[in-house]
Amino acid sequence: MCGIVGYVGYRDALGVVVDALRRMEYRGYDSAGVAILDGASEIAVERKAGRLANLEAELAEAGVANFAGTTGMGHTRWATHGAPTDRNAHPHRDTTGAVAVVHNGIIENFAPLRHELESAGVELRSDTDTEVAVHLVSRAYTSGPTAGDFVASALSVLRRLEGAFTLVFTHAEHPGTIVAARRSTPLVVGVGKGEMFIASDVTAFIEYTRDAVELGQDQVVVITADGYAVTDFDGNSGVPTRPFTIDWDLAAAEKGGHDYFMLKEIEEQPAGVAETLIGHFDNGRIVLDEQRLADQELREFDKVFVVACGSSYHAGLLAKYAIEHWTRLPVEVELASEFRYRDPVLDRSTLVVAISQSGETADTLEAVRHAKEQKARVLAICNTNGAQIPRESDAVLYTRTGPEIGVASTKAFLTQITANYLVGLALAQARGTKYPDEVAGEFAQLEAMPELVARVLETAPQVREIARRFARASTVLFLGRHVGYPVALEGALKLKELAYMHAEGFAGGELKHGPIALIEDGLPVIVVMPSPKGRAVLHSKLLSNIREIQARGARTIVIAEEGDDTVRPFADHLIEIPAAPTLFQPLLSTVPLQIFAAEVAQTRGYDIDKPRNLAKSVTVE
Repeated sequence: MCGIVGYVGYRDALGVVVDALRRMEYRGYDSAGVAILDGASEIAVERKAGRLANLEAELAEAGVANFAGTTGMGHTRWATHGAPTDRNAHPHRDTTGAVAVVHNGIIENFAPLRHELESAGVELRSDTDTEVAVHLVSRAYTSGPTAGDFVASALSVLRRLEGAFTLVFTHAEHPGTIVAARRSTPLVVGVGKGEMFIASDVTAFIEYTRDAVELGQDQVVVITADGYAVTDFDGNSGVPTRPFTIDWDLAAAEKGGHDYFMLKEIEEQPAGVAETLIGHFDNGRIVLDEQRLADQELREFDKVFVVACGSSYHAGLLAKYAIEHWTRLPVEVELASEFRYRDPVLDRSTLVVAISQSGETADTLEAVRHAKEQKARVLAICNTNGAQIPRESDAVLYTRTGPEIGVASTKAFLTQITANYLVGLALAQARGTKYPDEVAGEFAQLEAMPELVARVLETAPQVREIARRFARASTVLFLGRHVGYPVALEGALKLKELAYMHAEGFAGGELKHGPIALIEDGLPVIVVMPSPKGRAVLHSKLLSNIREIQARGARTIVIAEEGDDTVRPFADHLIEIPAAPTLFQPLLSTVPLQIFAAEVAQTRGYDIDKPRNLAKSVTVE
């Protein structure tokens, strides 16, 4: 995933673009670059490997006077083709310096296109797939049927490209025009007064306008200061677009006094869960207002698949517990990257729930497309309005938690769990496996969860102190049973992502089937205990696991329900969370694990928001 921004208007383009890149740096921080047009025969370009600060230092040294102009574009890169070096950083220019491009995604047929260019004597100066596009546009503009026509030249090249990509082109001879296109990767238009924006993410232009336009698949937009025009790749106008208004402000994308976005986003979780629930219970019924699946359709499903990646996959594992318990429908949870390759059995009676924070995740998008080809119905759970996965699904339930900037998911994860529970209750309601008063009771308990999450956040100082004690450990293990098992997996993933530590999550019952061999003196083991009231049998079994590992020298960090005195003697460190219904406990027990991972990473001196080698959304397979 890369961050892209383009601007045409009356402001200083460099300032607009760099500010936008700063807000989108979470989308890629291997390198950054800008291109500014000022009417000269060559486009002014500066690019630098590493964080955005490196680029800003280069710009300061070069002098902003050399980057004057009111048309420009910028890019933050997450490397796919070519190492994260200065020469591979975007924007890329043609040999004359008159045409420039920035790119997100992968051009799959770049190899034959590169060979074509090299055979014609074009010298490519990077290792990227991106560079072929700018040289092809330059050649189309110089000669042939589209010569002298910037837009037509870009369209002729776009029709030749294969893969998933967003491409943005500028031309020195057309300083007030930007041509941009999208196929399976994000691009949105910002509509201002006397100025226009294009970007991967609305955070790029939220400071200037709340009015945006959602572009569809295989669409091209041409922006000028006076407006925009959208066509398909063949240049046909009249293609469908969706204008919308951004319903959050710039403050939601700023740190709000926190050292890191992730810390802010952890604290926003009570509000995120509450917002996700608002409007979904009316006149005694669960209402999924973006659903577009009738109760009759919900009654006819005989199987549910949940497809997702990373943290979203762990949220899907929790969906399985809730949906099967409430509806008695069989639920399979699949890694989206594996889903279509094993030829799953799908038909019109299958509901596929696709979970993706960004709505851009390439593996999940392909899983959605495969499910649709097999005639299954698809319900997306997403945090990004109008993203590709919701658009290609039959229905969508948005997790309305605002932008999540930190790469490691926190508030998006908790709100995905919440949304999954709403889907489960909607299915139970439609199928009659729960009485209306039971559905109302479950929803009321869900509504109580934000306050309980807020209480868990009060344990943060204690959790941070524990984290600092174990920050130099080489390995941390996580144990859980029932819904605590996916929580253990998520806790281990957070530690891997943020602190670059070896961490593994296990179901407690599997301990003696191999993992106990890892236990050694001083090894920290984090245990997510079930309620002694809700799951008494599992509680006693996991308590036995604690005794087994403690006898072998492990140091136990136990997350347990308030008042659970039976576990206290066996916990070297005890973190107490409020009592909650069994299915809802993950909304509480996950939070200390997020805080723990963030504090370990900070103690080890790592950037919490921008863990190495990771991007916020994986938009290429």
